[in-house]
This record gives sequence, structure tokens and C-alpha cells, in this order.
Amino acid sequence: MSVESMAAALCADLHAETALAAELFDTLRSNSRSALGVTRASYGDGEQMAHDLMRALGRRLELEERIDAAGNLYLTLPGSERDLPTIMTGSHLDSVPDGGNYDGAAGVVAGMAMLARWRRTGRVPRHDITVMGVRAEELSWFPAPYIGSRAAWGLLEAEALDQCVRPDTGHTLAQHMAQAGFEPERIRRREPQLRAADIECFLELHIEQGPLLVQEKTPVGVVTGIRGNLRYKHCHVIGRYGHAGAEPRRSRQDAVLAAAEFLNRLEAMWMEYESRGLDLVCTVGQCHTDSKVHTMTKIPGELWFTMDIRSQDNDLLMQVDRTLREMAEEIGTRRGVRIDLGAYTNALPGPIAPVHRERLVRLAGELGIKHLQMASGAGHDSAVFGISGVPTAMIFVRNEHGSHNPDEAMEIADFAEGLKLLVAAVEDIDVNH
Repeated sequence: MSVESMAAALCADLHAETALAAELFDTLRSNSRSALGVTRASYGDGEQMAHDLMRALGRRLELEERIDAAGNLYLTLPGSERDLPTIMTGSHLDSVPDGGNYDGAAGVVAGMAMLARWRRTGRVPRHDITVMGVRAEELSWFPAPYIGSRAAWGLLEAEALDQCVRPDTGHTLAQHMAQAGFEPERIRRREPQLRAADIECFLELHIEQGPLLVQEKTPVGVVTGIRGNLRYKHCHVIGRYGHAGAEPRRSRQDAVLAAAEFLNRLEAMWMEYESRGLDLVCTVGQCHTDSKVHTMTKIPGELWFTMDIRSQDNDLLMQVDRTLREMAEEIGTRRGVRIDLGAYTNALPGPIAPVHRERLVRLAGELGIKHLQMASGAGHDSAVFGISGVPTAMIFVRNEHGSHNPDEAMEIADFAEGLKLLVAAVEDIDVNH
């Protein structure tokens, strides 16, 4: 069969599964509508509804079902050689408050549509194929990243169970887990729910959460790496308050102007690294004086800001930290202020397995899927799988208007292209590994 014939056959063969996916997206939306968009709170009714929807479909498809101690869902199509490691796909099913319908859910729906195709055609894979519905990926509900996937790998800190409180309920993560019928004490003991040796690979389909695929008029992205980050939550500039009219410039210790110079040099550093082809993005999310103290006629004596610095290269992130601290020391000394960047948290970049990235690129070319190789600026559960030793790859699907807002606008035709690539990759891995 020619490449063109193969592409046409696979596209036609997925028509029923694309229709199934559209139906699942409609059901998810109608059952989790909120004031502005959709809301599927982590360990809440909306997330549970989504899990129950996938479980119901799993029963119709006669899949094996497992729910782990953290509530993560695994639906498995048994293979003919059950001693082989499983091929896994999936994503999360929670959303941010008043978010969009596709962030996370697209990956689970794609996996379920793929398993429906295997059942419909009567083919039996060699490997088990498992779709994972991950719990609590969104940081909006509990202040800890990747709760479900890290819990599955025994990586979730025990203190997170008691210190992470959902703001709308006032209940801890452990309480929410227990109320939902799960086993937080096993998670507290950091019992792994997964083993890398049992998993051939993890492939995650996800909407793109930025504008690149829209800008490039391209339906599908093949991810080259998942950016890690440095997050500085408590940057503090300490100067001296003074009279706006009476204090000459030479004796001022102005916290705002010192911060402005620091942030301007941060952007200049970013632009210089970018000109050298290095992967880096920088964001100052908060920047404020104390409104109770600072007035129009007062030289500002204090300022606070946050920084989120991301790259696919963690060594580069560490180099950036050293540079920022040197800049803070130099500017602070010269201006008579103290720029304290405070501690940072470091989320490691998520490694993408070259063999699977290259497979996705090759298959996209063979299937005539227009695609772009690109970094993921956002974090994903795939990063936890990659860090845990599982060969991992990601497919992005074009999505208008970004993400984490009600205006997510993934077109089902673009989803079909991503699904086609996922199905082809899983079939290729199943035959050749």
C-alpha cells in the first residue's frame, strides 16, 4: 500500500472514532458547565464525572479497569503477549476554574477513541494498551504540581497531603482523597502505583496552550521537550521611604527604580540568550508595592515581585540563577537597596525520548499530517513519566485562544489529525517492539 493510500485508509477508518470523541467532548462540557466555561475541580464532582464517563465507556469496550490509591484511572485493552510492557497514553481530566473543555481531556478522549478502534476492528495488539486518566494535574485547586502522576510514582511529598488545602472547601488533599474513597495513607508512605519496567512508553496527546500552531497554520505539533522551571515566589526589594519632593536623586534608595533596572536587565539577558538559539522564557507574574504604605508623594521603600523562568535545559536554568543573583547584588549595591530573590523551586525539564519523537515525525510525514517540532512551555504529566524513566513523547493539537480560559477552541478536524498520529504511533510501537 502506498503512503497516500495508507493515510487515506487510516483517516477513513477513524471516522467513527472521531465522532465518538466529539460526543465525549460534548458530554464533558454539558456536565461540567460553570459560570464562564467548564469547571472540573480536582477531587471534586466535575473531575469524578469525567472519570465515571471514561469508566462507563471502558465497560462498553470490555476493558480491564484499575483505580490506584490516589484515584488515578487505568483502562486496559489486553494484548496477546501479556508479559510485554504496556503501551500507555492519557492525560488529566480536571480543569482550572472556569476553564476550557479540552485541556487534559483531549488526551484521555484520544486514548479511548483509539481503544474503541481496536475493539471495532477486532484486532488484538501484542502489548497491553492502557489509557490513564490522571487526577489533580491543575495547580489551581491544591498548591502542588502533578499531584496524580507524582502520587502514582511515589514522588508526592507526604506533607502535601496535609498542607495542601483546596480553597473552595477548606479541606486538605488527604481529606479529599479519603472522602472520594481513595487511600491517602498509602500515598503518604510513598508507595509507587506504577513501575517503569512495566511500561514500554507513555504518549500524551494535548492541546497546545500557546499560539504557535495557530500562528504557523499547522494542526499538529511534535514536542521536542517539556520545559522545566525556576520559580521565585518571594523576591523582595528593600530600599528607604522618603519624601517625593525633598529627596535628591543621588541619595534616594528607590525600590521601584531598582526593580525596574533589574527587570529590564532580565529581559536583555533573555533576548541575548534567545539570539544564541538557547531555549528560555521569562515571566514576572506579580510586581507590587505595599498599597497601604506607598502613596503618590512617597519614594517607595519596598517592592515585591515573582519570577517564572523556564527552559528545556536545567543547566541553563542554574546558570540563569547565578546571573540573576549577580545582577541583584550589583544593582542593589550601586543603588543602596537590597534585592533579595529568596529561594526558588526547580521543576526539572521533562525528557522526550528521541526514538519516539523521531517516530512521530516520520509517521506524520508518511501520513501527510502537517506538523511542527516545538517545545512545550507548559508542564504536563508526561514530564513525571519521563523523569521516572519511562520513554515519553507528546503530540500537540492546534487550539485557538490559548488555554486555562473558557475560549479554548480546538477544532475536531485538528483533533482527528492528532488522533491519527497517535494511533499510527501506537500501532508502529506494538508491531516493532
